[in-house]
Amino acid sequence: MTLRRRTVLLAPLALAGTAAHADTPRVLRLSDAPPWLDRLEAARGVRTSGAWPLAAVLAHLAQSIEMSLDGYPAPRSALFQQTLGVGAFAFFAWRGRMSHPLDEPIPGAPALPREGDDWRAAAQRLRAAIARFEAHGGALRPHFAYGALDKAQYRLAHAMHIANHQDEIVLA
Repeated sequence: MTLRRRTVLLAPLALAGTAAHADTPRVLRLSDAPPWLDRLEAARGVRTSGAWPLAAVLAHLAQSIEMSLDGYPAPRSALFQQTLGVGAFAFFAWRGRMSHPLDEPIPGAPALPREGDDWRAAAQRLRAAIARFEAHGGALRPHFAYGALDKAQYRLAHAMHIANHQDEIVLA
């Protein structure tokens, strides 16, 4: 079997295997996020294995979507966005997944919830942000690192961002 054929055949298996748990489907499209949130809310227990509490993770994901509509408070320079940012997004899109430090807030974003804060409220905020993004018909704001993205690119960026944070969300 050629390397190319093997890569095509094994790539979906590699992506499926990156979910935190086999019974929790990976968010591959932004439309996969609400059913994933349903699973979180129906689970007997949910926690994170990372530095942030679940409420902070979900609020961070909502912030990212909200800021694609409202603007990011501290964008990188245009030079960064047009070089390294464009390259990073192209690489993530090509690879089909994002990887970034999972405890790194969006530059200039408001403080995230603390331990003990209601994660269900943060889940509702994320649902509302997704619905608002999908209903939005106007211009989108440049991503703080990737620069200008169209709606399809932003859908992919948001889905990959959620999927990356899924790596540290554990269902009981």
